[in-house]
Amino acid sequence: MNLWYFCSVKFLAEIEILPKKGLLDPQGKAVTHSMPSIGLNNVNEVCVGKFITMNIEATNEAEAFSTAENASKKLLANLIMESYNIRIKAL
Repeated sequence: MNLWYFCSVKFLAEIEILPKKGLLDPQGKAVTHSMPSIGLNNVNEVCVGKFITMNIEATNEAEAFSTAENASKKLLANLIMESYNIRIKAL
């Protein structure tokens, strides 16, 4: 048996990826301009991004965060145009 299996805890990583401030956000701009057509005249500066969840098995919260951060940097976010925020919750 793998001892690591018994020492691991399940975590939920919630990763929010948004365009960096000051960069064009064509989706956000389109949504902002469409708000008045549905009667929402008080909405401005909408930002559209991605919300990703991952279940991670790790020995502690720091290891789960590291896994989510590696995924964000290497695969999920375009670091030139996007920033990310990670939240870790024990399951």
